[in-house]
Amino acid sequence: MPCELPPLPYAYDALEPVLSADAMRLHHDKHHKAYVDKLNAALEPYPELAARPIEELLRDLDLVPEAVRQDVRNQGGGHANHSLYWECFTPGGSDQVGRRLADAIERRFTSFDKFKAKFEETGVKLFGSGWAWLVADGQGGVEVMGLPNQDSPLTLGKTPILLCDVWEHAYYPDYQNRRPDWLKAWWDIVDWEAVSQRFADARPSDRAGAGADTSGGLSSGEIPG
Repeated sequence: MPCELPPLPYAYDALEPVLSADAMRLHHDKHHKAYVDKLNAALEPYPELAARPIEELLRDLDLVPEAVRQDVRNQGGGHANHSLYWECFTPGGSDQVGRRLADAIERRFTSFDKFKAKFEETGVKLFGSGWAWLVADGQGGVEVMGLPNQDSPLTLGKTPILLCDVWEHAYYPDYQNRRPDWLKAWWDIVDWEAVSQRFADARPSDRAGAGADTSGGLSSGEIPG
């Protein structure tokens, strides 16, 4: 079954002033749709691959036929990355970080502010186009990483829980060449409840003690450090 462009879970203008309606229309309706269309075209001769979730193909990229492996990596990665990206935001943001995720961030970075600084630095220093990621590291913790183009942490055995797009089309309509400003502004629309739940729901092989995060949370400004 061909991949489909998922609808935005909010109105085009719902993330203003961080992201404008025009920027969202361009990004979702044009750029994301282009990845979906090109992926479907590449997989048309391979219905058995088209029937599998794109996340599964990215996890087992070496098993994808060489003739379409790069298409799955690039176009499929673009589709999967953007599909998760839209789910990272909520109008007005949500600063309630689940206790498990808060503890994992504190263990790795000692404070939420230091985590944010590391994440922003990773996005700013990423050469060219790509993404900054927060991932479940496979050992019950978290890791910040930067990957170029549309590469996915899934291919590296990591579970992505949060990502920021630093391709120029993601921020140029509103921030021009000011990538650092974009990386600071975007925190205001992050849905930390959804991010925390993804951390809790990560596959058992990637997260020790997976399950719903029901232990109570902290505001992102209240994490000790």
